[in-house]
Amino acid sequence: MDYSLKKESLELAKAVYTIEKECIEEMQDFFNEESFAKAVTLLKNAPRIGTCGCGHSGIICQHLAHLLCCIERPARFISPAEAVHGATGYLQKGDVMVFASRGGKTKELIPILDICRQKGVYVITVTENMDSVLAESADVVLKQHVNRETDKYNAQGTTSTTALCVLFHTLTTALMEETDYQNEQFAVIHPGGAVGERLNQK
Repeated sequence: MDYSLKKESLELAKAVYTIEKECIEEMQDFFNEESFAKAVTLLKNAPRIGTCGCGHSGIICQHLAHLLCCIERPARFISPAEAVHGATGYLQKGDVMVFASRGGKTKELIPILDICRQKGVYVITVTENMDSVLAESADVVLKQHVNRETDKYNAQGTTSTTALCVLFHTLTTALMEETDYQNEQFAVIHPGGAVGERLNQK
């Protein structure tokens, strides 16, 4: 079996590191302290948190929900398909919904936005399009910046998912500090795996 790759394949693969590194560095220029502080405060005070997105954004929203649970912020990913079939009953007045949509106009999310508004649920939208429906109807908007996707067609959700993931990491990192979250708390809820073994060493 021939394991050699085309020269172009290797060049494109190595360029991924540069493209995504530059994206993360550029993201700092779009960091709005006022919006970020409001988002963190809403998440800190929310009895419950929902996350919602489609496709690659939805997958990263699942990651955010898990991160929030790991720092004892009750959260769950709400599938866009299930949201309009009763799953938004999880959210009550004063809770927070986090929407992720690079274009800010994902049609599956608009009806969920309307439900949140009717129920008095705070909305945080992460998007690249600050003039979109999801942005203009949100309580807080966090700017997502993407230089370009890593594939040659600039089409696959690669750099954009990294950018979204990093932005969610900034939120959870700040939340840990604002809630004075302690490693001892994490040890209780994470006894499994190598991390649990390290946290629970006597």
